[in-house]
Amino acid sequence: MKARLIAVGEKAPSWVAEGFAEYQKRLSHWLPLELAEVAPGMRGKGRDALRAMADEGGRVQAALPRGAWVVALDGRGKAWSSEDLAERLEHWRQQGRDLAFLIGGPEGHSPEVLAAADERWSLGPLTLPHMLVRLLLAEQLYRACSLLANHPYHRA
Repeated sequence: MKARLIAVGEKAPSWVAEGFAEYQKRLSHWLPLELAEVAPGMRGKGRDALRAMADEGGRVQAALPRGAWVVALDGRGKAWSSEDLAERLEHWRQQGRDLAFLIGGPEGHSPEVLAAADERWSLGPLTLPHMLVRLLLAEQLYRACSLLANHPYHRA
């Protein structure tokens, strides 16, 4: 099983890219994680934010691996503890499908992307910068894999 993080936005700050790369490397033998960045929709004065969200949604859907289990990060999704995520990860492994995690743009995901998702995951009630969510997602996947492998990284 492998995973793809499909994220709206390009050019992460160096501290995000470095942190993500570190967890990507740590995950490589448990859950290979690929990052696919999609261009954000055009925003600004006189531009339609809904159109930008729809454009992003089309690019996100085009980047989905065929047959993958799709998890959209969404503030209205279900919040999981680290232990809950480890249980979900084990469940996904048993399904034998690759995973796709989706991070939307400033307005979130288009309705079409949410409809295509198999699950919605909320990182909690805080509003987080989307670039930071990339790093948090990679760390939490590493923590979940560590839990499943009885690795000492997770000490609750």
